Amino acid sequence: MFLALKEMKHEKLRYGLVALMITLISYLVFVLAALALGLAQQGYQALDTWGVRSVVLSKSSDQELRQSTLTPDQVKKLQADNDKTAVVGISSIITQAKGREKVAATLVGTPENQFVAKSVQLAAGHRINGDHQVIVDTNYQTKGYKLGDKITLGPNQSKYKIVGFAKDSMLQIAPVVYTTIPVWQANRGTGNVFAGSAVVSKQAKVTVHDQTLASYPIQKVIDKLPGYSAQNMTFGFMIGFLLIISLIVIAIFLYIITMQKLGNYAVLRAQGMPGGLLIRATLAQAVVLTVLGVAIALIASGLTAMALPAAVPMAFQPVWLALISLGFVVMSLLGSLIPVRMVAKVDPVTVIGG
Repeated sequence: MFLALKEMKHEKLRYGLVALMITLISYLVFVLAALALGLAQQGYQALDTWGVRSVVLSKSSDQELRQSTLTPDQVKKLQADNDKTAVVGISSIITQAKGREKVAATLVGTPENQFVAKSVQLAAGHRINGDHQVIVDTNYQTKGYKLGDKITLGPNQSKYKIVGFAKDSMLQIAPVVYTTIPVWQANRGTGNVFAGSAVVSKQAKVTVHDQTLASYPIQKVIDKLPGYSAQNMTFGFMIGFLLIISLIVIAIFLYIITMQKLGNYAVLRAQGMPGGLLIRATLAQAVVLTVLGVAIALIASGLTAMALPAAVPMAFQPVWLALISLGFVVMSLLGSLIPVRMVAKVDPVTVIGG
């Protein structure tokens, strides 16, 4: 390690440029991965905050929340404990307040005494205590909406007062508007015929006796959200190919640097330095440069997320960050290992004499 650090200190420009290259490549991969994850989470973010593990839907809905409908009798038979099960009515709407821009949103109706309504994380305001009150996602704040604004929900010209802003409440890549079941029924235009779209539960599985209904694990429902799987596959392949190309580039750079130092290694070998020490120094340089570059990239990515507006979704998952960082370190070691045989067997007479 001493030899590795000594050489890096002596050749500041060369190794500084390599560290910068690793930093920029790592930064690009981290930012794209965070953007992809953030965009994916906007499809099911609200479901995460509810802590849902399973969902009961009508079989004819093809596991799509907005297409499912449950009758009052079906809901009554499924509901057992308000702290573990809750009915939700879900539909897409266009909302607008006077003097504000229109916002495409996901309307979520749910009883105030059940766990979904209780699990909503408020950033400001208070919970709903009437049919003409709504809680909206904080995304509305970026569009100029404030507490007390009155909005219309779709074709319904009734006014609904914004009494709270909810954190992390995106569903189907649209901000959520929380309301009551009667308001959802009025906007769906079904009256009392349907009592909700689904019954969600904190349990892994709900026993269903109705042949027209089925219980699905939450991940299966998330995978069926419109565009979710296709979007994830696209970003996954894009980031995967970028990561592979980036790792190969890093390995090639480290290989070239190692080959350029064969003359120096020949002199050291002529002075009696063992080949094992030179190999360890080569590997140590690769690890130090990569860890330094990745660490700077992680810090820069975090600062980027803080600087970007709230409308730009970025999410960091520690497991993915760790795996990507480990991939960079492993590939840098491989890039240094390729010429290791030449380093170990370098002939001072051949190299110096040539």
